[in-house]
Amino acid sequence: MAANFDNSAWFYDRLSRLVYGKALVNSQVYLLNFVPVNSTILIAGGGTGWILDELTKIHPAGLQITYVEISANMLALSKKRTTGQNEVVFINDAVENVKLTAGFDVVITPFLFDNFVNETVDNVFNHLHNLLKPGGLWLNADFQLTGRWWQNVMLKSMFIFFRLLCGIEASKLPAIEKRFNAAGYAVVDDKTFFGDFIVARVYRKLSS
Repeated sequence: MAANFDNSAWFYDRLSRLVYGKALVNSQVYLLNFVPVNSTILIAGGGTGWILDELTKIHPAGLQITYVEISANMLALSKKRTTGQNEVVFINDAVENVKLTAGFDVVITPFLFDNFVNETVDNVFNHLHNLLKPGGLWLNADFQLTGRWWQNVMLKSMFIFFRLLCGIEASKLPAIEKRFNAAGYAVVDDKTFFGDFIVARVYRKLSS
Protein backbone atom coordinates (compact mmCIF):
# COMPACT_ATOMS: atom_id res chain seq x y z
CA MET A 1 0.00 0.00 0.00
CA ALA A 2 1.32 3.44 -0.90
CA ALA A 3 2.17 5.84 1.87
CA ASN A 4 -0.34 8.58 2.46
CA PHE A 5 0.30 11.74 4.44
CA ASP A 6 -3.35 12.66 5.03
CA ASN A 7 -2.89 12.15 8.78
CA SER A 8 -0.01 14.61 8.95
CA ALA A 9 -1.17 17.30 6.52
CA TRP A 10 -2.33 19.71 9.22
CA PHE A 11 0.93 19.73 11.17
CA TYR A 12 3.56 18.53 8.68
CA ASP A 13 5.10 21.93 7.88
CA ARG A 14 5.17 23.00 11.52
CA LEU A 15 6.79 19.72 12.55
CA SER A 16 9.46 19.96 9.86
CA ARG A 17 10.30 23.51 10.92
CA LEU A 18 10.44 22.45 14.57
CA VAL A 19 12.92 19.67 13.79
CA TYR A 20 14.91 21.12 10.90
CA GLY A 21 14.35 24.86 11.14
CA LYS A 22 14.21 26.26 7.61
CA ALA A 23 16.58 23.64 6.16
CA LEU A 24 13.90 21.67 4.29
CA VAL A 25 12.47 24.87 2.85
CA ASN A 26 15.85 26.37 1.98
CA SER A 27 17.01 23.24 0.19
CA GLN A 28 13.98 23.32 -2.10
CA VAL A 29 14.07 27.08 -2.66
CA TYR A 30 17.70 26.68 -3.70
CA LEU A 31 16.57 24.24 -6.40
CA LEU A 32 13.78 26.48 -7.67
CA ASN A 33 16.31 29.08 -8.77
CA PHE A 34 17.36 26.67 -11.54
CA VAL A 35 13.88 26.54 -13.12
CA PRO A 36 14.04 28.18 -16.58
CA VAL A 37 11.42 30.68 -17.70
CA ASN A 38 8.34 29.34 -19.48
CA SER A 39 9.03 25.75 -18.39
CA THR A 40 6.74 22.76 -18.26
CA ILE A 41 7.23 21.34 -14.76
CA LEU A 42 6.25 18.12 -13.03
CA ILE A 43 6.21 18.31 -9.22
CA ALA A 44 5.97 14.84 -7.68
CA GLY A 45 4.96 14.77 -4.03
CA GLY A 46 4.61 18.48 -3.42
CA GLY A 47 3.16 18.16 0.08
CA THR A 48 1.25 21.16 1.40
CA GLY A 49 2.14 23.22 -1.65
CA TRP A 50 4.24 26.03 -0.20
CA ILE A 51 6.67 25.24 -3.01
CA LEU A 52 4.12 26.78 -5.39
CA ASP A 53 4.25 30.07 -3.44
CA GLU A 54 8.03 30.12 -3.72
CA LEU A 55 8.02 29.18 -7.39
CA THR A 56 5.56 31.97 -8.14
CA LYS A 57 7.86 34.51 -6.45
CA ILE A 58 10.54 33.58 -8.99
CA HIS A 59 8.21 33.05 -11.98
CA PRO A 60 4.89 34.91 -11.57
CA ALA A 61 3.79 33.76 -15.03
CA GLY A 62 4.73 31.50 -17.94
CA LEU A 63 5.00 28.13 -16.19
CA GLN A 64 2.89 25.06 -16.92
CA ILE A 65 2.92 22.98 -13.74
CA THR A 66 1.60 19.48 -13.21
CA TYR A 67 1.33 18.96 -9.47
CA VAL A 68 0.95 15.36 -8.29
CA GLU A 69 0.27 14.53 -4.64
CA ILE A 70 -1.12 11.28 -3.23
CA SER A 71 -2.60 12.89 -0.10
CA ALA A 72 -5.99 14.49 -0.70
CA ASN A 73 -5.54 16.64 2.42
CA MET A 74 -2.14 17.87 1.25
CA LEU A 75 -3.58 18.58 -2.20
CA ALA A 76 -6.46 20.60 -0.72
CA LEU A 77 -3.91 22.81 1.06
CA SER A 78 -1.86 23.10 -2.13
CA LYS A 79 -4.83 24.38 -4.12
CA LYS A 80 -5.02 27.41 -1.80
CA ARG A 81 -1.49 28.53 -2.69
CA THR A 82 -0.50 31.53 -4.78
CA THR A 83 0.25 30.52 -8.36
CA GLY A 84 0.10 33.88 -10.13
CA GLN A 85 -0.55 33.55 -13.85
CA ASN A 86 1.07 30.13 -14.03
CA GLU A 87 -1.06 27.23 -15.21
CA VAL A 88 -1.34 24.45 -12.61
CA VAL A 89 -3.00 21.06 -13.02
CA PHE A 90 -3.54 19.27 -9.69
CA ILE A 91 -3.63 15.46 -9.64
CA ASN A 92 -4.48 13.40 -6.55
CA ASP A 93 -2.65 10.10 -7.06
CA ALA A 94 0.69 8.34 -6.69
CA VAL A 95 2.90 9.75 -9.43
CA GLU A 96 3.84 6.32 -10.79
CA ASN A 97 0.15 5.69 -11.54
CA VAL A 98 -0.37 8.91 -13.49
CA LYS A 99 -0.27 8.75 -17.29
CA LEU A 100 1.27 11.96 -18.59
CA THR A 101 2.67 13.12 -21.89
CA ALA A 102 6.47 12.96 -21.93
CA GLY A 103 8.56 16.06 -22.59
CA PHE A 104 8.70 17.97 -19.30
CA ASP A 105 11.46 20.57 -19.05
CA VAL A 106 11.80 20.11 -15.29
CA VAL A 107 10.99 17.36 -12.78
CA ILE A 108 10.99 18.27 -9.08
CA THR A 109 11.09 15.56 -6.40
CA PRO A 110 11.17 17.12 -2.92
CA PHE A 111 11.94 14.41 -0.34
CA LEU A 112 10.05 11.85 -2.38
CA PHE A 113 12.30 8.82 -2.70
CA ASP A 114 12.96 8.35 1.03
CA ASN A 115 9.36 7.08 1.37
CA PHE A 116 9.93 3.97 -0.72
CA VAL A 117 11.59 0.56 -0.73
CA ASN A 118 13.92 -0.19 -3.65
CA GLU A 119 11.33 -1.74 -5.98
CA THR A 120 9.06 1.30 -5.69
CA VAL A 121 12.02 3.65 -6.05
CA ASP A 122 12.88 1.95 -9.35
CA ASN A 123 9.29 2.23 -10.62
CA VAL A 124 8.97 5.89 -9.68
CA PHE A 125 12.43 6.83 -10.92
CA ASN A 126 11.98 5.13 -14.30
CA HIS A 127 8.52 6.65 -14.75
CA LEU A 128 9.80 10.17 -14.07
CA HIS A 129 12.93 9.59 -16.16
CA ASN A 130 10.75 8.75 -19.15
CA LEU A 131 8.67 11.90 -18.67
CA LEU A 132 11.66 14.26 -18.60
CA LYS A 133 12.91 15.41 -21.99
CA PRO A 134 16.59 14.95 -22.96
CA GLY A 135 18.48 18.00 -21.72
CA GLY A 136 15.81 18.59 -19.06
CA LEU A 137 16.55 19.30 -15.40
CA TRP A 138 15.70 17.04 -12.47
CA LEU A 139 15.71 18.89 -9.15
CA ASN A 140 15.95 16.49 -6.22
CA ALA A 141 16.11 17.22 -2.49
CA ASP A 142 16.57 14.44 0.02
CA PHE A 143 18.37 13.23 3.11
CA GLN A 144 21.82 11.66 2.99
CA LEU A 145 24.16 9.99 5.47
CA THR A 146 27.68 11.39 5.67
CA GLY A 147 28.98 9.41 8.63
CA ARG A 148 27.80 11.60 11.51
CA TRP A 149 26.21 9.57 14.31
CA TRP A 150 23.27 11.92 14.88
CA GLN A 151 22.16 11.58 11.27
CA ASN A 152 21.43 7.89 11.80
CA VAL A 153 19.52 8.62 14.99
CA MET A 154 17.35 11.27 13.33
CA LEU A 155 16.77 9.13 10.26
CA LYS A 156 15.65 6.06 12.21
CA SER A 157 13.33 8.17 14.37
CA MET A 158 11.83 9.77 11.28
CA PHE A 159 11.23 6.44 9.53
CA ILE A 160 9.54 4.95 12.61
CA PHE A 161 7.32 8.00 13.08
CA PHE A 162 6.11 8.19 9.48
CA ARG A 163 5.76 4.42 9.10
CA LEU A 164 3.38 4.37 12.07
CA LEU A 165 1.48 7.52 11.14
CA CYS A 166 1.48 7.49 7.33
CA GLY A 167 2.40 3.95 6.34
CA ILE A 168 5.61 4.72 4.45
CA GLU A 169 7.41 1.63 3.15
CA ALA A 170 10.98 2.64 3.75
CA SER A 171 13.27 1.89 6.66
CA LYS A 172 16.48 3.12 5.01
CA LEU A 173 17.56 5.64 2.39
CA PRO A 174 17.63 4.40 -1.20
CA ALA A 175 20.81 4.66 -3.25
CA ILE A 176 19.30 7.36 -5.43
CA GLU A 177 22.63 8.75 -6.61
CA LYS A 178 23.48 5.41 -8.24
CA ARG A 179 20.24 5.51 -10.19
CA PHE A 180 20.93 8.98 -11.57
CA ASN A 181 24.45 7.89 -12.56
CA ALA A 182 23.20 4.71 -14.25
CA ALA A 183 20.54 6.65 -16.18
CA GLY A 184 23.10 9.07 -17.61
CA TYR A 185 22.55 12.27 -15.65
CA ALA A 186 25.14 14.99 -15.07
CA VAL A 187 25.25 16.91 -11.79
CA VAL A 188 24.85 20.61 -12.61
CA ASP A 189 24.99 21.91 -9.06
CA ASP A 190 24.35 20.86 -5.48
CA LYS A 191 24.27 22.24 -1.99
CA THR A 192 23.98 20.67 1.46
CA PHE A 193 22.02 21.84 4.48
CA PHE A 194 21.58 20.94 8.16
CA GLY A 195 25.08 19.58 8.77
CA ASP A 196 25.18 17.86 5.35
CA PHE A 197 22.14 15.73 6.30
CA ILE A 198 20.07 17.32 3.54
CA VAL A 199 21.27 17.59 -0.05
CA ALA A 200 19.69 19.55 -2.90
CA ARG A 201 21.03 18.46 -6.28
CA VAL A 202 20.41 19.63 -9.83
CA TYR A 203 20.73 16.97 -12.53
CA ARG A 204 20.63 17.29 -16.31
CA LYS A 205 19.35 14.40 -18.41
CA LEU A 206 21.95 13.70 -21.08
CA SER A 207 20.27 10.88 -22.98
CA SER A 208 16.81 9.69 -23.94
